Parts: sequence; structure tokens; C-alpha cells
Amino acid sequence: MKSFFESQLWPLKNRLYRFAILWLKDRDRAQDAVQETMTKGFLQQDYLSSIENPTGWMVKTLKNEALQQIREAGKWGTMEEVGDRAMEIVPDVDFSQQTKMVFRFIEKLPERQKEIFFLREVEGLTHREMADYLELNEGQVKVELHRARKKLKTFLENYGK
Repeated sequence: MKSFFESQLWPLKNRLYRFAILWLKDRDRAQDAVQETMTKGFLQQDYLSSIENPTGWMVKTLKNEALQQIREAGKWGTMEEVGDRAMEIVPDVDFSQQTKMVFRFIEKLPERQKEIFFLREVEGLTHREMADYLELNEGQVKVELHRARKKLKTFLENYGK
């Protein structure tokens, strides 16, 4: 019989890694953050098995770990300072110029809109799941997702002009 960690937490590692890449923009740092989060999850598995949303706890722990790494690295820069690093996370792929522009645009969204857009469009989470992960109410999630999509639509309509 599998432990709680093996059945419930270990399967989250790939999803956590994608979050870590989104926040840290660096593969090595993302792997470190996920490893630290998984270790904390393993040590807290008795507690996590008794709470309603252990996945939310893991995502929140990962976010805190990512923020700690950012603090330690002294990189509290703006999204504009991130520049082309969004493209560096998948260096072996030959992106078209249009795709690169869309990625750059998404990187410039406000952090909350970018997170919500990522959670919905990449991870396929429901509004309720996003609200739990980000500790918001569903209404706020819907508003931020709508704003992000609207900005992306406007960007795409104006891109070729």
C-alpha cells in the first residue's frame, strides 16, 4: 500500500516544477524549490493527510520557497528586467517570432494575472482550484482571468498593425 506521500504528493512534482519555473525563471532554482517543497511535504504528510486541500498547501509552500530564493538572490526586479528569460526555459524549441511576442506579452502581465492565466490555460485548473491556491475568492479569480484574456486579445488584435 502506498503512503500518502507516494499517492497524493509525489504526483504533484511536475505541476510544482511548472509553477517554480513560472516564478523563478531558472531550471536549477526551480528544481531546488520543488525538492525543498517535496521534503517539507514528506515531513508533514501526517498533517497533510488530515487537511482538506493538501495540494494547495504544497503550492503555497512552493511559492514561499520561491520567494525565499528570490530574497536570498536579491532579485526583486520588475518583469521588464526579466527580459527574454521566459524563452530560456525551453531553449531547444524554435519559436516563431509571433509566439515569442506572445510569451513576452504574457510575461509583462501583472503577476497575479500571469499566475491566474497560467493556472487556467496551462494547468487547466478550475476557478475554485485557482482561488484555493492563490487564497482569493472565485470572483477575484474570474475578474483577473478576464482582464488577462482581454489584454492578450487586444495585444493580438494590434500585433499585426
